[in-house]
Amino acid sequence: MSETISAIATAAGASGVGIIRLSGDDSIAIAEKIFDRPLDEDRKIFFGHVKNFSGEIVDEAIAFVMRAPKSYTRENVVELQCHGGSVVLREVLKLTFEAGARPAERGEFTKRAFLNGRLDLTQAQAVLDVIQAKTSAALTVAQNRLAGKTSKKISAIRRAILNSVAHIEAAIDFPEDDLDDVTLTEVDKNISAQIEKLDELLKSRHEGKILREGLETAIIGKPNVGKSSLLNFFAKTDRAIVTEIPGTTRDTLEEFVNVGGVPLKIIDTAGIRNSSDAVEKIGIARAKNCAERAELILALFDGSRELDDEDEEIFKLLPNRDAIILLTKIDLPRVTSAENILEKISAPVIEISLKSGEGTEKFLRAIHERVGTIDFEMSFVRDEREADLLRRAVNHLQDAQKTCRANVGLDFVSIDLRAALECLSCVTGENVTEDIINEIFSKFCVGK
Repeated sequence: MSETISAIATAAGASGVGIIRLSGDDSIAIAEKIFDRPLDEDRKIFFGHVKNFSGEIVDEAIAFVMRAPKSYTRENVVELQCHGGSVVLREVLKLTFEAGARPAERGEFTKRAFLNGRLDLTQAQAVLDVIQAKTSAALTVAQNRLAGKTSKKISAIRRAILNSVAHIEAAIDFPEDDLDDVTLTEVDKNISAQIEKLDELLKSRHEGKILREGLETAIIGKPNVGKSSLLNFFAKTDRAIVTEIPGTTRDTLEEFVNVGGVPLKIIDTAGIRNSSDAVEKIGIARAKNCAERAELILALFDGSRELDDEDEEIFKLLPNRDAIILLTKIDLPRVTSAENILEKISAPVIEISLKSGEGTEKFLRAIHERVGTIDFEMSFVRDEREADLLRRAVNHLQDAQKTCRANVGLDFVSIDLRAALECLSCVTGENVTEDIINEIFSKFCVGK
């Protein structure tokens, strides 16, 4: 018998509607203790009132009943749709606890959906990706994953490996049939095919990370070269303060923006220069740190001023880095040219005016080319955990293939194939430890 859990399932803040979700064997009975109508029919919407145990009305509400197994968690589920004020929702939630429910943990509803077999682990994690998607393309990828696209691909690979295991064990069990040579040839060919499919999945891990987390992009340059104006250009609003006073930006500012469906995590940094101001020095140190870890650097140089020692400090951060150089303020009389920049660093140089808009389209195309063409309908590796498991599966398959070609013995091939199957089972959650499950679902919000 599962404990009944309860949580607010809608975002914090005032809204027209707020939802309290209950799940567990006693969820209907608990809801009936505080709702003034019997909830005696499945998949029916009931209008009534939530009352406290003194009989006072707390709120009018709609109750939606979903009986097991026809619910998100495959347990009895009740959703109380109340008014969306934070006070009324907390009051109703408190009543569900007093009636016998306990507070849900982070991600516990989706965790129960996984444990009860409604979702596998890749689909369960996709729920979080749908919620956190930063662009429509990222949402498409998450929805495909939630629909089981990645699961089906991995399941097909597992079935193919299981087929080879079955052939091997049949050959071991019936040695008189002398199937070893035929079996080894077929197994070798099948292993190659599955390694190729896994390698294809692994190639997507970088794109998958970008779509989920955004391409970390640092804007760097000395003071007053247009860094904050560039952030505002991306954000299409006055996200950062722009003044003529050097050192206005003293800390990093972050903004997620959409470039051709790809989310960029844009970080505006403090102007890099020699400064005696203690606060500004901290901001400059953070700017350099951002430049070191960023996947893409947008380095800005003022085309209306000569290059100086402060610009030289920027050039020192660029060797062997993925960078796009922006020569800004080209609407003003030109002092520094693209050729002057190329004498210092080999990188794409784009002349741009954030005031007039000249060069901005070319700049966005350069970013899009840097990211590359992404097929948003393909299956993506979600994170490093999955990537590591897939790499280990490939390694076991390669070991099986080496054993196969060395003609050492069918039983040794089978051991490596089963090790690969175990890794793939960890991806889909069929063979995963409780600690890993708890870690994954701890990243969810409480109401999901």
